[in-house]
Amino acid sequence: MEAAPRSICWRSRLEGCPDGYRRWLLNRGSLTARIRRACPAFSVQHVAQGLAQPFPDERERLGLRPRELALVREVFLCCGDVPVVFAHSVVARRDLNGPWRWLSRLGARPLGEALFTDPLTRRTPLEFSRLRPGHALFRHAVARLAVQPPELWARRSLFRQQGRSLLVTEVFLPDVLRLRP
Repeated sequence: MEAAPRSICWRSRLEGCPDGYRRWLLNRGSLTARIRRACPAFSVQHVAQGLAQPFPDERERLGLRPRELALVREVFLCCGDVPVVFAHSVVARRDLNGPWRWLSRLGARPLGEALFTDPLTRRTPLEFSRLRPGHALFRHAVARLAVQPPELWARRSLFRQQGRSLLVTEVFLPDVLRLRP
């Protein structure tokens, strides 16, 4: 993964967000299940997965040391062939031998199905951000879009199990607004 040129400002409150995105961003349930209800042709397009250095704000949120590696997974959640959400997940390398060991074998299966069906997994409060074109996460999210929007809205949260954390960031792409949740 490339390093982010600047940090993203994550906030606990969602401010200045258009109403269409707000409905998606504030829902704490399974995003996978919500998209499936709105689109029977749901699919996951696997982009990348491997050990890499997380972005600085991710490293800080996960309590990782500088240059510490993590498993980074990126997928598009799609309605048919149309990407509606870009999902970026990060877990410390050391935690791949613990509660998150199954992540390295997830492939193109949706992460949300596993997280929301495991009674031992707890989710922390959501954080929100407006992404701009200068950030690497924005560039990854728009990679398969025909037209680049001026900004994107994202949310993230930690999923905790046995004292170990998995950071999941979901970037909502413009075509998510066509879905009726």
